[in-house]
Amino acid sequence: MHRPMDEPANEAIPSVVRPHPTEPPGLRPIGPTTAGDLPDPARVDPAVLGTLLARHGWRRRGGAAGRYSRWTPPGPPAPPGGSTSLLVPDNGAFPDSEDLLGEALTALARSAAPSARDILVSLAVPSDEIRWWREAPEPAAGTVGAASWTGAEQLHGAARQILLAGALAVRGRAGYHGARHRRRALAALDGILVGPAPGGRDLTAFVPVEAGRPVAVRLHHALHATREAVDYQRATGGMEAFDSAVAAGVSRELTEAVVALVRGSEGAGIALEWAPAAGTPDGCPARPEPVEFSPGDLPALRRAGARYLRDEPAVAVRITGAVVRLRRSGPRGAGIVRLRVLAGAEVPHVRLELDEEAYRIAGHAHLVGLPVRVEGRLESRGGFRRLTRTSQVVPVQVDDAERDRLMKSLQENIDYFEEACTGE
Repeated sequence: MHRPMDEPANEAIPSVVRPHPTEPPGLRPIGPTTAGDLPDPARVDPAVLGTLLARHGWRRRGGAAGRYSRWTPPGPPAPPGGSTSLLVPDNGAFPDSEDLLGEALTALARSAAPSARDILVSLAVPSDEIRWWREAPEPAAGTVGAASWTGAEQLHGAARQILLAGALAVRGRAGYHGARHRRRALAALDGILVGPAPGGRDLTAFVPVEAGRPVAVRLHHALHATREAVDYQRATGGMEAFDSAVAAGVSRELTEAVVALVRGSEGAGIALEWAPAAGTPDGCPARPEPVEFSPGDLPALRRAGARYLRDEPAVAVRITGAVVRLRRSGPRGAGIVRLRVLAGAEVPHVRLELDEEAYRIAGHAHLVGLPVRVEGRLESRGGFRRLTRTSQVVPVQVDDAERDRLMKSLQENIDYFEEACTGE
């Protein structure tokens, strides 16, 4: 379960390097840190800071023309002395520019404005920002806290699903990914930070440009293609637009994620802003339009997801894998084998049924710590975790280091092999 992320914004500034030990890959919450983690003023571009302030609703209130500008946080004007005011140099050419930037960053760290933390995160690590929001119905009297918590959890889970769908689309285009590419897609989300708005109705993800921009770009194209396909289906009743949308990155994983975002709400949306320090990626608009979905879109999205699942074909593969489990109903005959995939398919494990001779070969390979190579068809049913029409089961020679590692795996899973030998 994800922790609530509602620390007061004026306690500290965001950490962009410290891992959170209990969160899954991606969607790592912004946590409190110390003033020592402020971005280095010497490395902050005043133009980037000004762009971020404007993006988050800060207001420019004049200043010395050509030298610096004064910014105040969003919201109604505060009484004198009760509001943060930032002096931001127009460029780094003046002797006091670095001092002004240092004072502005310190003021942001102490600001009560929720957006101050987001600005500091984007300055510390140039990041594309993806924001989700849900228009949740008003909770019944006496259930405000529970409704807020439930809504925040649903928003957090849907956002993570959408990011994962984007990362999967970067690895390969498919109507249904299943277990394929999942490990690498999750690894691509590592380092993404999130910072929700109070009330659990908004969530912002900071996707580092260096490692995560391909995911942000793919999501931009895929979400707009999803919106267009839904509009086409609702207008004509046809599903053809979802077929062509696969090329843009749309998949069952993405349609299910959007359903999770919208379900139980009065509407939801996703907006994307490019990191000003990195500029606009090729083939994308400088200011992408938000993509919004309503409960009326859910039937089309669900039909598309079912269509993707049904139509994704099986894949012919030649897999090399370590035997980690063997099972059959008696001392002879066919049996079920589970392989930990080492090469040949982007899935962690596969399950396959082998005839008596192939099962014997797999059992012997398991005992001596050798992987096997097998040909077959990776079936979409079950998430591409099952191999059918298997043939050519042969042991594979490996170097001593890999052999030792496989033998260790055998020792850790010896109970599975004992079950197979006793026919349990």
